[in-house]
Parts: sequence; C-alpha cells; structure tokens
Amino acid sequence: MAGRWRTAVKREMILTLAALMGVLLSGCAPEAPPATPTPLPTVPVAQVTPTTVGATAGPTEVPTVAGPTDTPPPTATPRPASTPTSAPSNKPNTAYIAGGPFILGSDTGLEDETPRQESVLSGYNIDIYAVTNAEYKEFVDAVGHTPPRNWKEGTYAEGMDEHPAIWVTWHDAEAYCDWAGKRLPTELEWEKAAHGEDGRTYPWGDDFDQTKCNSQESGEKGTVPVGSYADGVSPFGAYDMAGNVWEWTVDWYQGYRGTLYELSRYGETFKVLRGGSWFDAQDAVRTTVRKSFDPNQGFSTIGFRCAE
Repeated sequence: MAGRWRTAVKREMILTLAALMGVLLSGCAPEAPPATPTPLPTVPVAQVTPTTVGATAGPTEVPTVAGPTDTPPPTATPRPASTPTSAPSNKPNTAYIAGGPFILGSDTGLEDETPRQESVLSGYNIDIYAVTNAEYKEFVDAVGHTPPRNWKEGTYAEGMDEHPAIWVTWHDAEAYCDWAGKRLPTELEWEKAAHGEDGRTYPWGDDFDQTKCNSQESGEKGTVPVGSYADGVSPFGAYDMAGNVWEWTVDWYQGYRGTLYELSRYGETFKVLRGGSWFDAQDAVRTTVRKSFDPNQGFSTIGFRCAE
C-alpha cells in the first residue's frame, strides 16, 4: 500500500512540472507578426467626358391674365353672303346706298332688337321694289323652278302681275336672286335701306301713319301692287319697307353684337324676315323689327327683294 501511494505522488508531481514548463515555454516564444490584410480588388473608374448641353432658356415669362370684367361676351353679328359692291348698279329699279355708318336696332323695342348701336357698312345696291309675280314667273319659266303654291297651272291669278310674289321659301328667293345676277340683302343692309342713317322708327319718320303703308290698319286684307304707297318711301327711295309682305334676308337669326339676351331661337336654324306685312299691326312694321322663320317654308305674307 505504501509503495502504491508513493508511485501516485510521483506521477502527480511529474504532471505538475510538465504543466509549469509548458507555461514558461509559451511565455518565452517570439511573438508572431500580425497578419497582412489582403488588399481589396481595385475597380477601374470610368472616365466620364463632360457633354456640352445646349443652353437652357431662362424661366418663361407668364403673361398676366386679366381679371373678370362686367363686359358681356360678344355675340355673332349678321354677315353678308358675298362682298357688297361699292359702285352704283346699271340695273333698273335699284337704289345705291353709299358706305358709311348708320343706327342699328332699338332699345325700346323687343329683346332681339337690342342694343341700339352704330354700325358701318360698305356701299351696296338694293332693289327699290319687292320681286313681283311677273318677274318671278320669268324665272320659273326660264329654269323650270317649282311655282309658288298659290299659283294655278303654273301661273298667278289674273290682275296680280305687280303684286309681290308670295309663298316663296328662303331657298326659292336665293335661287331667283342667283338667276338674276343678284343676291339677298343682309339684315343690316335691309335695315339701313329702310330707315336711313338716323335710325327712325318707320321709313318716313318716327310717327306711324296708316296712309303710308299696307299694314293691318290699312284694311286691305291682302297684298297690293308694289310701290302703291309713294308717301311711305324710305330715305334711299325704297318702297314698301313697312308692310305689304315680310321680306327674306340672307342672315341666320342671331343676336346683335353686345346683346344681353340669349334667345332659344338664335342659331343657324331660322332665317330673318324684315318689314312686316298687310296682316301685321303698326308695331310689327317698324324698321327694326326682326322675325325668325324656317327657310324651308313659305307663307302668304312672305316675299323678298334683291340686293347686289
């Protein structure tokens, strides 16, 4: 037993000495050099050549926008179908009306007559009479045009030669004017021819006179020969610009420049009639009165005159 114990003690002592020597040897060993870091791969940098860009314009000036005003938007003004002439015609029964200003419309009439204003027209010619049955028959016979519905067997009633042709549509009237080498007057041309430059109410003045036109007050109850009322002639020598028959103009029924009214019939559906007829009372035969009518229809109170 004692020998075995001595052997175990010796072994323990040997192991302890070996451990101490290991510690001493590790402390005396030279220190290892630090590891050299591996260099990172170099990424080639692309050479960027600067590009010259065109000069950029400076900030654009924004135009100043005017604020709202109380001025109503302008509306279409009636326009001629063709360029008016500027010289007197050599055709018979025409009146030449020199270019210049005149008073258009009325502020005391109906809404579509407003506003009263000055308007300027070029010179033009207008027939002093409405187209008669005899004249219209020449056209019907020459071109084979359909005669008015009140004619029988292609002609008008006996004794009606010098009465205005009636039951003519706007298209009939335009076809006649073209055949005659003329045209329908514009609405403004018609009005200037009817009341001159001063804007009078009737062709002869401001006061109604039933002896100067064929209106309801005359009691005729139908058309009369053109030129029957010499005392009712207009300042430019045009007859029957009040009463007898309404007369077609070339224009669509639209508002005047500066009007405050937008009527439902304004547009390009109805054409304008002027002058009133034998059927109408004195207020409807004023020179500023306007009537809208279907251009495809005629009537017993509708005729026309030509201009150029």
